[in-house]
Amino acid sequence: MARISASNAENLVKSFKTELVYGIKLKSKEEMRVFIFEYIEVWYKRQRRLSALENRAIKEFWNLYMKNEELIKSIA
Repeated sequence: MARISASNAENLVKSFKTELVYGIKLKSKEEMRVFIFEYIEVWYKRQRRLSALENRAIKEFWNLYMKNEELIKSIA
């Protein structure tokens, strides 16, 4: 499992509370589990900028990669 710093964990929790929890009434633990999973897997991981990807979000990096691949194929 990847290690995260305390500040990264705090930022995740702050974002999670601000964007998901406040204002939503959940009826069960299962509903909360689904909300947490969707937030982390669907939104947070796709929007977060990663230094390994030149400070781009995964979707941005992938789109740039695909454009470069198309350019290379069109040249060859």
